[in-house]
Amino acid sequence: MTATDVPLTFYVRLQVKPERVQDWLDAVHALIDRMAEEPAFISCDLHRDANDPTLFTLYERWDEDSVQDFLAHQSTDYRAAYDALLPGLLQKPREPQVLELIQSWEAQQEQ
Repeated sequence: MTATDVPLTFYVRLQVKPERVQDWLDAVHALIDRMAEEPAFISCDLHRDANDPTLFTLYERWDEDSVQDFLAHQSTDYRAAYDALLPGLLQKPREPQVLELIQSWEAQQEQ
């Protein structure tokens, strides 16, 4: 983990064109498969909104100390190819946010 032992976490909302949902799903699955090969990758969760089948969220966790460090490692051909597809797949630009962990809770295991 990073020096602070807290992963860099991104929350990204994507509003996909209704007729392009499967195309976007194919592209994002290929992207995440490649991301998972990166040394700093920890995890990525893909969610679909329960009330809007065109609204998706990516929750990414990376072993990077800062957004600047993350960006320095993300100039890859596979990311550039994915980014080039987005204007034709999304209703509007994606909405990325960097999350700062305040506290976390885990289920208590019965002994």
